[in-house]
Amino acid sequence: MADEGGCAPFRGGVAQLLADIRAGRVDQVIVAMPFSTDEELQNVVGRLAMLPVLIRLAPDLSSFTMAGQSMVMLGDLPLMTVFERPINGVDQVVKRAEDLLIGSIILFFAAPFLALVALAIKLDSPGPVFFKQEREGFNHRRFRIWKFRSMRTDMLQYDEVRQAQKGDPRVTRVGRIIRATSIDEVPQLINVVVGNMSLVGPRPHAPSTKVAGVLFSEATQKYAARHRVKPGMTGWAQVNGWRGETDTDEKLLKRVEFDLFYIDHWSVGFDLYIMARTVAAVLFPRSAY
Repeated sequence: MADEGGCAPFRGGVAQLLADIRAGRVDQVIVAMPFSTDEELQNVVGRLAMLPVLIRLAPDLSSFTMAGQSMVMLGDLPLMTVFERPINGVDQVVKRAEDLLIGSIILFFAAPFLALVALAIKLDSPGPVFFKQEREGFNHRRFRIWKFRSMRTDMLQYDEVRQAQKGDPRVTRVGRIIRATSIDEVPQLINVVVGNMSLVGPRPHAPSTKVAGVLFSEATQKYAARHRVKPGMTGWAQVNGWRGETDTDEKLLKRVEFDLFYIDHWSVGFDLYIMARTVAAVLFPRSAY
């Protein structure tokens, strides 16, 4: 609501805006900074660009720095579209239908096999069959990811997660098999059907995962842009060989590069192509421990 002077109430600065977007309270952001410098404008837009929200600018603020962008009218006010929310509108409905239909079919037919895997895990080592760990998903919202337990119960990590390495002593005998074949990831079909994951998208990581002692989110500013879509069971980065342990900055940057390419070029055909490539990657694993 507007105050007595006819202006909208002040809710806070950029930090509050980012929090409101992540809480799902904002669908569109109009940037109006009449006294901003070009550097300030680019900084604000850059921070907003990492979130799944439509961003528009008043044309007099950006005519020199962002020329060529599409224009829309909001009442009598012309606005310049800088970033669209990816996989939005009808595309969002189509992708959700794809996840529900294909995910449910695979889960139904895989159920007997998954029961055998669960039995093997139970006979191999004491502890629960499933392992649920907190991950960051769409719009930085956290959720519990389902996996078959592949590590010894006394060595499971829920916080300060360290990625598995070659010859990792934490991994059980059955765990080595299901990790090498990615069978441990199949229970994530439950996450897909529930709706906090997709079949295809950037792989979700634990918030505490690090590379060279630095959190993924701090190693590169572009990392946050992966959260503009739902995370996936498989992704463009994975089928191009960027899976398994991420122990160098280069590996992380490559993952992010391929993930952002996927977000910018999404289509149903692209998803189906990645799923087909995933089958080949599972049959000929190279870098999962």
